[in-house]
Amino acid sequence: MVDLKIYHEDDCDPEKCTAIRMQRHDDAELFESIEEIPKYGILLNPFSEKALSKQDAEDAKNEGLVAFDCSWEKIDKIEKIKSKAKHRSLPYLVAANPVNFGKPTKLSTVEALAGALYILGEKEQAEQILEGFNWGTTFLEMNENPLETYSKADNSTEIVKKQKEFIPDENP
Repeated sequence: MVDLKIYHEDDCDPEKCTAIRMQRHDDAELFESIEEIPKYGILLNPFSEKALSKQDAEDAKNEGLVAFDCSWEKIDKIEKIKSKAKHRSLPYLVAANPVNFGKPTKLSTVEALAGALYILGEKEQAEQILEGFNWGTTFLEMNENPLETYSKADNSTEIVKKQKEFIPDENP
């Protein structure tokens, strides 16, 4: 079991916010100040050049997994975090949430955390945090092949290579 922590910017509709819902179900702990973000563990950072892989599983289990819940316009705040946390990006996945359905890499917070958990070998926890969302199983179904492939990859380099299998060719 991995402790899930979320920096919550509080700039979304509370009725649709996956982070708030996760906190209500005791699936994650929310922070509202950058200073409160844990200094260790794994920080999901879309700008990181190193992809999350099963090599990060032990650190995630020991120190936790941190995600950002904020608008994409504010996501650059992640780069300003000076911590000892290991910054990791997620490989190519497609959103199933109603706001960004079918859009690659535009995952909700719960989708990002579920994808990360799956890659880290915590498939049951990934399924559990998605239970409260009527589209949660759709996320896992849409991304079944990539998630299975990523979860078997040995390291970040292998994940980066493998994700190319799932990124659609722009020049058909």
